[in-house]
Amino acid sequence: MDRVRTGLERLTATPRPGRERVGLVTNPTGVLPDLTPAAPALLAAGTRVTTLFGPEHGLRGTAQAGGGEAAAVDPVTGLPVADTYGRTGAELDALVAASGVQALVFDMGDVGARFYTYVWTMCDLMGSAARLGLRFTVLDRPNPIGGAVAEGPVLDPAFASFVGRAALPLRHGLTPGEIALSANRAAGAALEVVPMEGWRREWHFDRTGLPWVMPSANMPTLDTALVYPGTGLLEGVNAAEGRGTTRPFELVGAPYADGRLAAALSDLGLPGVRFRDTSFTPASGRHAGVPVRGVQLHVTDRETFPPVLTGVSLLHVLRTLYPGDFACDPFLDLLWGSDSLRAHLEAGRDPRGLCPPPGPPEGDLLYG
Repeated sequence: MDRVRTGLERLTATPRPGRERVGLVTNPTGVLPDLTPAAPALLAAGTRVTTLFGPEHGLRGTAQAGGGEAAAVDPVTGLPVADTYGRTGAELDALVAASGVQALVFDMGDVGARFYTYVWTMCDLMGSAARLGLRFTVLDRPNPIGGAVAEGPVLDPAFASFVGRAALPLRHGLTPGEIALSANRAAGAALEVVPMEGWRREWHFDRTGLPWVMPSANMPTLDTALVYPGTGLLEGVNAAEGRGTTRPFELVGAPYADGRLAAALSDLGLPGVRFRDTSFTPASGRHAGVPVRGVQLHVTDRETFPPVLTGVSLLHVLRTLYPGDFACDPFLDLLWGSDSLRAHLEAGRDPRGLCPPPGPPEGDLLYG
């Protein structure tokens, strides 16, 4: 099997010893193929890392969704750790300035869905770097669900938030480095992207030869990432998205659902996926401790499976079967990138026409 060489591996293989103080933005996904974390790897290569910056879920990945880790000292390197989560603009600038770093390096894995926040931490810090006159380097990593297909609506700028800063499709098909190149047109940072070697856009993560490290507490496997651009939308309605189970985002359901849900979804004939009737009790997240009825998604063909259309179809079926129980939250607008999906659901209209056909990704593509 061919193996991908990440930006981190390429940079540490050709050290660039320097005297400037470097801030490293990373989390557990920032590792070499032998699982050496980015911080000690860069230090061993001569990079003068002086501060570590953690994103949502934290440098160590201990926090649940919507949280970071408190400022601390990294027990591995002895370096101070700053928490960026929830900080933007002047507050984020002040955090970076107080660290005394002269450059920022970003090394984190993404999952390929616009509402996953790590690339927006990258973009926010790239803006800080531009305003503070710091160099910004992105060590690129694969899009784990492949980079050959984009799917779903492009974000309406009126609905920009930390779950979507830029006008990307919901499943964007890009790598962190490619997103950085596009976003830097507005940010204007002194940006360098260290690209991967050997990655092919059509590859899913298990073709890369790299170790899978959980990007966050409820993203345990590649199977989770495959369905997440669709079933992640359930976080904007009153259903359980499977947090607090061993199959988050693959198990979905609601206290008001019944066996009709699996049958109705199966009748839609969606490509590349099957639905199994099941029951579960989430240990955390929405409906924690409450038994729910729902489905498990079984992806049978990654190449034809449309995660966004599947997620929208799931919401449509829940609304159709259980109109007196199903309800949307305004957060759905931020996840979807406009209020069109919520408007269709609340009016009882079929929202599946809101999904553009899947197509190739667009932007500053680094890989053929």
